[in-house]
Amino acid sequence: MHSHNHSHDHSHGRSSDASKRIGWAFFLNVVFTIIEFIGGWLTNSTAIMADAVHDLGDSLSIGTSWGLNKLSDKDANRTFSYGYKRFSLLGALINGVVLTIGSVWILFEAIPRLAEPEMPQVEGMLLLSIFGMAVNGFAAYKLSEGNSLNERVLNWHLLEDVLGWVAVFIVSIVLIFKPWPILDPILSIGFTLFILFNVFRNLKETLMLFLQATPDQEQLANIRDDLLSNENVSDLHHFHIWSLDGERNVMTVHLVLVGDVSTEHIQTLKNDVQNSLKKYNFEHTTVEFEFADEQCRDEA
Repeated sequence: MHSHNHSHDHSHGRSSDASKRIGWAFFLNVVFTIIEFIGGWLTNSTAIMADAVHDLGDSLSIGTSWGLNKLSDKDANRTFSYGYKRFSLLGALINGVVLTIGSVWILFEAIPRLAEPEMPQVEGMLLLSIFGMAVNGFAAYKLSEGNSLNERVLNWHLLEDVLGWVAVFIVSIVLIFKPWPILDPILSIGFTLFILFNVFRNLKETLMLFLQATPDQEQLANIRDDLLSNENVSDLHHFHIWSLDGERNVMTVHLVLVGDVSTEHIQTLKNDVQNSLKKYNFEHTTVEFEFADEQCRDEA
């Protein structure tokens, strides 16, 4: 006997807001990347030019993520019966990979400069750094309002840029008073390693979700306890929870009933199970009831 409890609140509003925030970040990043290329050429700063190339990669990545996030708003159909939510997860994976490659490239660019640092046009660097912190900081603030995994990964793109411009700002101030150009690659290496640490953490989470790992072990245990606390349930098996996109989860379970549960009490039991699961806000749930003497059809 099956009991299907579907949550039909597919949160299009939340996903739409995420698309708007990612769109804002994409627009700001593209415009600033163009300005950055021009500024890097005018200031003769290889650090700024390198960051401009990195920002170009960010723009392509954010644009891809924007398109995938909008695609995730589409309703379910015969091909994608759960909808397109996992496309947003794909965007998070692509962005994590691109950001990792970009950060490694920055390290390869910055490390050789430790041996042969070059003195850039300091006043121009200072002005660009202030502008860069403002633009990228605003874009990061817009994305920080979102909770999706995709937005969190993109936020690290922008946070990397903000920290980069903080480094440029500090170096510019120091270089005005002291001719120490080696500070530029040192700070670049420092903030890039910091970003890589956090990106690897997000990439691990994204890969685990792609492999349909349980999103929350503690939640799994709590739900098990809630279901088994019902006096009409003696055991459970084929209990699975996985995530569509890092936010919206799906659950399936087989509940074994005690021997004296009558068919008349099944509807009451359905309502009890539905109420116990309501607080977990699943996107979809599928619950199958099995009588005590019934053979599970999914047994190997």
